[in-house]
Amino acid sequence: MTDQRELRTASVRLALQFAGIILALFVVLGGVVYFVVSTGQTEAAKRALADASQVDSVHDAPHDLLITVVLPQGRDVSPNMPDGLPDERALQEVAQNGGSITETVVAGGKSYLTQTDVRRGKVVQISYGLAEQQEEMGRLLTALIISGVIATVAAALVGLLLARRSMRPMADALALQRRFVADAGHELRTPLTLLSTRAQLLRRRLSRGGAAVADEDVRSGLDEIVDDSRALTEIVEDLLTAADPRQNVEPERVDIGELAAVVARSAEGRAHERGIALTTHAVPSAVVTGAPVSLRRMIVALVDNALDHAASHVQVDVATERDEVVLTVADDGPGFGDALKDRAFDRFASARAADGAGARERHYGLGLALVAEVVDRHRGRVTAADREGGGAEVVVRLPKGAPARS
Repeated sequence: MTDQRELRTASVRLALQFAGIILALFVVLGGVVYFVVSTGQTEAAKRALADASQVDSVHDAPHDLLITVVLPQGRDVSPNMPDGLPDERALQEVAQNGGSITETVVAGGKSYLTQTDVRRGKVVQISYGLAEQQEEMGRLLTALIISGVIATVAAALVGLLLARRSMRPMADALALQRRFVADAGHELRTPLTLLSTRAQLLRRRLSRGGAAVADEDVRSGLDEIVDDSRALTEIVEDLLTAADPRQNVEPERVDIGELAAVVARSAEGRAHERGIALTTHAVPSAVVTGAPVSLRRMIVALVDNALDHAASHVQVDVATERDEVVLTVADDGPGFGDALKDRAFDRFASARAADGAGARERHYGLGLALVAEVVDRHRGRVTAADREGGGAEVVVRLPKGAPARS
């Protein structure tokens, strides 16, 4: 039901965005059409006045023109002249100063394009009614608005249909992925549980048997098996949670220094096999709020990456700066290089080492990509850089007390 609701919400959002785009385009197109028609009508009115340039008598005027002629013995005015015409101010100004005045005059509730000038020694004022043009523009504006509403609604409906059709395969793929992860997690839980149970039973038997049954190395190995099986179970649970973000995980207070020390101890065996010195240094109370399993996976990935590329030494430092806990994992290996620094946290990033053209490529798999995802879930920052003295350095900054995203 949640997937269906999210699908509907996303489809509606896309449909509204599509309708908004169509509406914006329609407004622009309608504005252009309105401007072109309005400009054309204005030019037509001016041409009508220009065609009447030789008219200086009300008897010679076309029916759509109103004329006022000022004669020495009085005025000759077209019949049915509305209130507000003639324009006395324009007549007086032209009579005194000459020239020509063209303006729009409102008379009797209607607009008139009026031109006043001197013709054959007489002051003539010709008015062209704009009422029909204004009515036509009103009808055009109404038609554009109605068409815009219809087009927007149609675009929204079509966009909703297309969005649902295009997003349904994505939703099905996401549901299939979640089912796969859930099934894989379910299948992994059983052997991990059996492994942990058998290791615990064996440890108890050896403990009851005393030194004659097993030496301290065997007991220590069994303890590590139990710890590793528990860690694997926690990782499976964390993977299931990450695969379905709708699951809520209660954040806990985690001391990054203590967690780094635990991870370093578990990696000592591998470091010893490769002849690498693994050292840690942590300040007390480097506490953040988040998911312990995710944070442990992050540190494990950083330490494993450093061990893969270190020459002789890996250093893990935990410090605090203002409101942040800073985790630094450094090694004395070949470093990231300029080609990889900006994409070190991409999945399966790789780059050729800088020690010669024949050197093999260094691959980073999913480890650093996992680090970036965990840091992002905890609202932190992570950077990768080359050290001045050689080697690589990854710095993770996590806010103190910031809850992880569910």
